Amino acid sequence: MQRRDFLKTAAAMTAAAAMPEFLQAGAKKNKNVLIIVCDDLGAHDLACCGNTLHETPNLDRLARQGMRFTQGYASCAVCSPTRASLQTGKYPARLGITDWIPGVPVNRIKNRFKPELEILRTEKQLELEEVTIADYFKAKGYSTAFLGKWHLGETEHFYPTNQGYDTNFGGTHKGAPYRPNHYYAPYNNPKIKPEGEKGEYLTDRIGDESAARLAELCEGKKPFFMLTCFYTVHTPIKPRKDLEEYYRKKLEAHPNKIWDNPAYAAMVHCMDVNCGKILNMLKDKGLEDDTIVVFTSDNGGLSAHKNGPTSNYPLRSGKGYYYEGGIREPYIFRVPGVTKPGSQCDYPIITNDIFPTCIEAAGGELLPQLHKDGISLMPLLSGEKDRLSRKDLFWHFPHYHGEGERPCSTVRSGDYKLIRHYEGPKLELYNLKEDISEKNDLSKKMPEKVKKLEQKLDNWLERMNAEIPEKI
Repeated sequence: MQRRDFLKTAAAMTAAAAMPEFLQAGAKKNKNVLIIVCDDLGAHDLACCGNTLHETPNLDRLARQGMRFTQGYASCAVCSPTRASLQTGKYPARLGITDWIPGVPVNRIKNRFKPELEILRTEKQLELEEVTIADYFKAKGYSTAFLGKWHLGETEHFYPTNQGYDTNFGGTHKGAPYRPNHYYAPYNNPKIKPEGEKGEYLTDRIGDESAARLAELCEGKKPFFMLTCFYTVHTPIKPRKDLEEYYRKKLEAHPNKIWDNPAYAAMVHCMDVNCGKILNMLKDKGLEDDTIVVFTSDNGGLSAHKNGPTSNYPLRSGKGYYYEGGIREPYIFRVPGVTKPGSQCDYPIITNDIFPTCIEAAGGELLPQLHKDGISLMPLLSGEKDRLSRKDLFWHFPHYHGEGERPCSTVRSGDYKLIRHYEGPKLELYNLKEDISEKNDLSKKMPEKVKKLEQKLDNWLERMNAEIPEKI
């Protein structure tokens, strides 16, 4: 179902005073939906995920109130494709958005394959024909709001207010804060008005604006869907100086062998403070028990770079790579009346699952013709089941990444993960249950397993109509 058909059906039925059947289910028990996304946050960057330096009391509290997933994945190791998956419930390969927008310039691509622009359908925007999660909730009668990083289109035509959101604060084509001041005002961002006073910090501003917008939504007569996407902790690593000094002193008193960057720690800390502003506003307005909350990131932490500011240990590598450090990320869900406080789930999930999960959690009817590649996590969140029928997760990255990754496709099936590169060495196979750090390549020892997983991968790539790099 394309967006124009979806919206036309919803509008026609609403005009006839009859809500479309696919929007009727659970209409009497609508719950609000709040999603918070951090940028480049590593799988272990929160205290509740094992970090022994960073202080994240607000998100730790959210984890104690809901369910934390220990094997949560981003649908891509870079940002734009993951964000597109969150919006649509589809794999990046199906959308044709397989790299950050606009991607690495062609003149910087290694000349082992035809230049990307000649062979790849890589889109430079989330097309307006796609039905977004905001489109769905808006059609169901919700107020919708977007704040923070968008990065899903190079022109304003593809910004949030044309993708189902009533309002947009801060969302443009940029994937990082605008130069020259980056995280400090004046921001030079056309979607941040009024411009902040010199010295104001972007993460604080997004937190304040999110809390204020949430207060307005809470006072409204409609249920709401709100998505806040912090630019933090994307480079450049420019923290608030007071928090950086706090962590510098903390590290002097208690050296940390794994996490030792006070500037990065300060950025994580500030993000948590501002998550607290949003969550506390929800509580102050008396809607904590009526609002679904999801927290996650868009890819793994930046640790593969020689000056990487964080560590994904014991996971291998980081952002840009398809080892675990590049695609694992924090996930916390709080669904009132459903999630058991302080619960934990070890079943693998992926970004595509957020859309259908929010639909079902809010009492709606699942629409697999929309969120084609995501499944609802409600059986896991409710404790009804400890696993789902889906056994396989997939990734496709037909590009070169600035951190060093080369074109590859990946499948995780059960405990096994196969990475297939389009230039040598070609195949890597790991048993993640026994080797979470991906140190022991089993591809030569288990040729039958490789063959089986390659077949799964090929079948999936064909279903996605994925573009495959071609050698020159």
